[in-house]
Parts: sequence; structure tokens; C-alpha cells
Amino acid sequence: MSVLTRDEAQTRAQFLDVERYTIALDLTTGEETFDSVTAIRFTARAAGDTFVEVKPATLRSISLDGHPLDPALLDGNRYPLTGLTAGPHELHIDAAMHYSRTGEGMHRFTDPTDGETYLYTQLFMEDVQRVFAAFDQPDLKSVFAIDVTAPEGWTVLGNGVAEHTGQGRWTIAPTPLISTYLVAIAAGPWHSVTTEHAGLPFGIHCRRSLAPYLDADADEILDITRACYDRYHEKFDEPYPFDSYDQAFVPEFNAGAMENPGLVTFRDEFVYRSAVTDTERQTRAMVIAHEMAHMWFGDLVTLTWWDDIWLNESFAEYMGYQTLTEATRFTDTWVDFGVARKGWGYDADQRPSTHPVAPDPDAVPDTASALLNFDGISYAKGASALRQLVAWLGEKDFLAGINAHFARHRFANATLADFIDNLASATDRDVHAWAEQWLRTTGIDTLTAETGTPEPAAAPNPPNGNGNGQSWSLTVTRDGSRPHRITVGAYDHALGTQAGPGHLALRDRFEIDVPGDGTPTIRPGRRPALVVLNDGDLTYAKVRLDTASWDTVLTGLSGIPDALTRAVLWNTARDMVRDGELDPATYLATARTHLPHESDLALVQGVLSFAAGQIAARYVAPENRPGALATLTDLCRDLIRRTEDGSNPGLRLIAVRHFIDAATQPDTLRTWLDEDTVHGGPELDPELRWRILTRLAVLGATDETTIAAALEADPSATGREGAARCRAALPTPEAKAAAWDALFTDDTLSNYLFTATAQGFWQPGQEELTGDYVPRFYPEATALAARRGPAIAEAAGRHAFPAYAVDAESLATGTRALEDPALIPALRRKLVDQLDDLRRALAVRTSADR
Repeated sequence: MSVLTRDEAQTRAQFLDVERYTIALDLTTGEETFDSVTAIRFTARAAGDTFVEVKPATLRSISLDGHPLDPALLDGNRYPLTGLTAGPHELHIDAAMHYSRTGEGMHRFTDPTDGETYLYTQLFMEDVQRVFAAFDQPDLKSVFAIDVTAPEGWTVLGNGVAEHTGQGRWTIAPTPLISTYLVAIAAGPWHSVTTEHAGLPFGIHCRRSLAPYLDADADEILDITRACYDRYHEKFDEPYPFDSYDQAFVPEFNAGAMENPGLVTFRDEFVYRSAVTDTERQTRAMVIAHEMAHMWFGDLVTLTWWDDIWLNESFAEYMGYQTLTEATRFTDTWVDFGVARKGWGYDADQRPSTHPVAPDPDAVPDTASALLNFDGISYAKGASALRQLVAWLGEKDFLAGINAHFARHRFANATLADFIDNLASATDRDVHAWAEQWLRTTGIDTLTAETGTPEPAAAPNPPNGNGNGQSWSLTVTRDGSRPHRITVGAYDHALGTQAGPGHLALRDRFEIDVPGDGTPTIRPGRRPALVVLNDGDLTYAKVRLDTASWDTVLTGLSGIPDALTRAVLWNTARDMVRDGELDPATYLATARTHLPHESDLALVQGVLSFAAGQIAARYVAPENRPGALATLTDLCRDLIRRTEDGSNPGLRLIAVRHFIDAATQPDTLRTWLDEDTVHGGPELDPELRWRILTRLAVLGATDETTIAAALEADPSATGREGAARCRAALPTPEAKAAAWDALFTDDTLSNYLFTATAQGFWQPGQEELTGDYVPRFYPEATALAARRGPAIAEAAGRHAFPAYAVDAESLATGTRALEDPALIPALRRKLVDQLDDLRRALAVRTSADR
């Protein structure tokens, strides 16, 4: 199959105007294929040749301007259109198309709970060709008019209002001009909650088996939707550009969500079957806000080519967090961004695969390479850069530039140059220079603080002195190339408080530019106990504290009053562990000391996740892992005891989850499972039952009979995934062989069942059992990716990689595998990243042993 190159897209965009697609889909033709009939009206600007893309199961017929063409001329996914005359044309294509089980194209899912079937499209990048024929590139926008025939009793959703005309036939209102990858259909016996807001129909939809859970949260979801909609209309001059706003929570969705105009699709894990924390509710709300921002930035104004994907994702990421903070009850969203999302960006930016936020167009020569840039750089680093830009420009000028961008490019396409020009039109600042320094470079700057006492001659009467003659100095050195506008926080020990060990009080906050003029910043008073660079987390950089401040952090971190400041410091500790500058045992000891006093759920979750998922699982040597897990279980016990009064159910839930995951003995877990409750709460729900059973499987403390009984009790989709995970985790040769065969030989697993099986297979502490599979992974994953495509390749590289085989031999084996020319780009990229993480884990172990 050919991938589309940037040069081909530019040539075709200069050659064609595409006016309208008229599409008829018949979803009643069986379980393997559906019928797709497409008429494309287009105009050739001159005589010449081009091609249309389609990936059919069977191409039944194709005609141009009423003249039949030979279906046998289809070459992979391209049908050549040769000898076109200048002027209007109409192309007709009649095909049978395959349903997908991997979340690409038209995904088909049958709910094991009730046997109902659901279909939805995910047409991103190149997958529209799996559903209908198209000139498939983002800058050939068109009108799309779609009719759907579906089984009786189904509801069909689309980009516009859908009308049921009888006998299973649905007509979807034609769209305004949108890109091919944004077309969306969802069909099935949906459970729906509908309302109106601002004169538009709003709806939320899910599988019928999830109806009680959606209904329980419908008010919250719709309130968030309305609040974000209203806030965006306060920020943006351009009104919402589509005729309705539906949000469908769909099964086995690969991404978090997709910004289809008028029909946003979400993974249906956001319909909570089990108890969740308020931070998890905030995450769902942020995704709602993120996807709605795309209605303007991404859908109304769309990138010209995929090198500018950051224009979509960075903007929506920034707007999602900022708008949620401004318009909803979730006012501390940037703490979660700092501790969860920002680390994603920092990690990606230190790997060999790093790239600029806005890569050079030549670095994205085709769609296969473009797909690799949906990462922590395009999302988290880009959003961090925009946050720094807003701090530097001011929000008023930033929004003025954004609104100019929307006005100039509405229902059209734009580039980085267009975006920067529009921002520059709203300010006197040199936005072009800022873009070169922030968007066209790679890597992370490191800002290091040095504090001291200035010489009396240097500042006999500091301009901001306090009159007592005392002052202190701050020098910030930068390892990197970007300018930063940062806030510095100065903190003193506070006496007589009950806020945990070493409570600290803010003395002063002030802003500085880095790099400065080379002279130290002089501040009044004695030297603070703690000096925090990037207090407020408004820039994107690693931070290193002076020695005295770091000593204060180790003893007083939980006593810092602001959660965002604590997030900056926990990120500093995380960076130092990853860079071999802080012993993993010290990080664990710091968590053990301070998390029992932490009130922010995002921080507790983020710190425990790093401590368990990286330190205990990968960074400590196998002989030290039991001690690390004991530290985590002791910490979680403290948190569980702290919340016995029911005052903080979210904190208690986090502690229970992590206690389960870190347990090295089965007794407590068996008791909870047998009694169907944690003593003092919570009662076990499906998520906690499967979590316990997975850990018991890892410990060899359960068996197939128990797993089968649990699946019979919970035959849902998540139950099937839980059972697959448990079976793969069992520490027996037979269980590992069966799981491996399902992953790499069978090819029938859906994307979600593949992921669950892979997650269960590799477990810390089972290295002897799985060691022989490490060298097998590379050739078998390469063959799998070639057979099943990018979505499964990404899942294999992310979840089926032998991440816990932290040794030189495993690293060497993987490094040699990168030389295989058969690696498809999606898998190669994942392996490059995973091997770099493996190399880092090995280095951390080595430095900790010194």
C-alpha cells in the first residue's frame, strides 16, 4: 500500500478542487463487510493525471463522467485517473469494505453483555479510505452528504443532524467544508441523553449496557459541555461552526477522543462503571474541553499538511486545561498537567526520536512519518510552549491573534507561518523569533539556581531592600537556548503549624527573564529556606535547586502551601532520578515521608505511579524490589488508615489501588476479594475485583477456574479484558505460551484484547519465566505489525515490549533488531523509544549501585 507524500499532496491540491461527496453506506450486508457507494464532484484546474484512494474488500465498479473504468486498475489503495480534461468531473465508486477490529476505519464491536452490535468510524490520517473513496488529504476540504442504511432499531449519528426517513434509512445533513479525516459515523442501538443549548441540539451516547452509568453522570458531562461551549464563545469571535454537538462514548477506541465536527468520539472507559477519583473526573472534563477547542482549531481551521499537527493538538491541549480552570469547578487543572502530562513531554524530548514542536516540513515527507508525531511533544510540550507564550504576550494579545487566525482561514487550511503572522499582527513583540527558539528546536533547557549573600559593595542599598541591611542573591544559569519568563518563589520555615513536616510559608514571588543581563538578582532579607525556580510552572524546563533548597525539599515538601509548586518540585525529583542524580531509594523515602500529608489527588497519583511503574518495576535491581514494594505498601496502608473516617474517598481509592498493585503476599487481597469489600470501604466494584485478581495471578495465588468464574460473573467487555490480562499474568509456562500465541500468531484479538493480554504477559519478578520470549519479541512483533498495521504495531511496541528485562543483553538484542528493514515506521518508532527508556533504566540502576 502506498502512503501519501507531501509532494504528491501539494501537486494534487494545485490540480483539483473538490466540491462535494455524496456517500451511501449500507450497514446491513453482514458481519464482515459493508457497502460503500461514493460520488465525488470535483474540478480539474488543467488537463492531467491524478489518483483517488480506496481500500476495498471488493471494488465492484468505478466510472468517470458516466464512463465505466476498469476496477482491475486499482493499485493497492490508489486508483489512477488519467487523461482528465480541465473542468468539472464526477467520479462514482461502488465497493464492499471490510469492517475493522483494530479501531481503524469502520470498527465493529459486539457487546458481550447483551449481544448488541455497534459501529463507528475513526478516519484519521489515511483511514477514510477504509470507508469510502476519497482524495484523502487535509487541504482538499469538501462538503459531505451521507445516507446510511442500518438495521431497524439502530440510531445513526454523523457530523450533522441525522434524520430517520424510515426502514432503517438515515440522512445526515450535509457538512460545511471539512477535511476527509474529520468525517464521522456512529451506528448502533445507542442509549442517548439529549438536550439543547444555545439553540443547538446536544447529545451524549453510549452502549445500552452502559446506560445506567452514563445516566448517573449525564448532568456532569452536559454541564461541563455547556460551560466550555459558553467560555469558548467568550474567547472566540467566530461562533461554533456546525449544526449540532454530539459526544459518543464508543468501544475499543484507540485514542482518548477524536474531534470529528459535531460528533466527538470518546473511548467509553470515560463512562465510569466503577468508582473513580475526582482527578479522573477532571481528566474526562479536560478531554471534553480539549475536543471542543478543536471545533475551531483543527476543524474550522485545519492544517495544510501533517507537519503542523501540533497546531491542532498543542492548542487544544492548552485550551482544554485553561478553559476547564476558568469555566468549571476544576480550578487546579494545571497541577495534573504538571505532574502527569508534562512528564510525558519531558520524556519524549530526551529520546533519540525527539523532534521540534513544529518540525521542518521536509521532516514529515509522508503520512507514515506524520503518524509518529502524535506524542508528548506535539501535545504536552506544545501546550507548555503556548502557556509560556501567553505569559510572555499576555492573554489579550494572544486571543486577538487567534481570532485573526480564525477569521482569515475559516473553513480553510493554514500553516505555522499563517499562525505566527496572525499572532504577530496583534502584538509588538517579535513572535517570529519566539517561534524559532521555541517551536523549531528540540530538547529541554535546564535552569539551575545558585543563591548566596552579595558583597556589600555590590548592593549596599538594594533597591528592593527591607532596610535592615540583609539581602540575598540569585543567579540562574541556563543549559539550553530558549528564553524563559519565570516566576521565582522564596519560602521560609513556618513555626507552630500542624500541616505536616517542615511547613513552609511563601515570603515572596518575583519574575525574572532567563537569560538575564549576567548580574545576580538581589532580594531583601536573609536567604530563604527554599528558592523555587519556575514557581507556577509557566515554562517548559528542568529545574535544579541550590543545595540548601534541595535539603529543605527533602524535609519539607508536603509543607509547601501551593499544590502547583509541589508539582514542580516532584517533577524535579522525578527528573533527577531519571538522570541518575537522585538515588531511587531517596525518591521512595521522600514519597514515604510526604505523601501521607499530601492533599492533592493528582500529586498522590502521579508520585505513586512513578514510584511503582518505574522505580519499583524497573529502576531498582531485582534483589531490591521487595524492599521497594514494601515501602509502597506501608505508604498505602498509612493513606488507607488516614481515610478511615470517609473524609477523602478519592485518596482512599488511590491508596487501595496501589496497595493491590504492590502487594507481595496474597492474604489481604484474598480477604478483600472473599468479603467483596476493603475493610472500612470501599466495596469492591468490577475494576477493583479485576485488579485484585490480576495481582493474585501475578503472585500465582489464583487459577483458571477462579478467572473463568469471575468472567462469568462479569461478562462485559472490560470483564473479557480483565480475564485476558489475568490469564496472561499467571506464572506458568502454559499460560505464557497461550498468551504469546494469542498475541503473535492468532491475529483474531481486537485492539483492546491484544492490549490486555500484552499487559498481563510481562511482569516484574517473572523474568526467569519470560526470559526466552525476549529475543522472540522483535522478529515476531515485526511480522505482526506488517500483517495487522499501525494500530496493532503501536500496541505491540507499547504494551508487548519486554520492558522489565533491564539488562545489557536485552538492550543489545533490541538494538540489533532496529536494523531490520522490515520494521514498519510505527513499530520502529516505538522500539526506538522503548529501547532508550531501557537504556535509561539500566543507567539508573548502575548509578544507584555506585
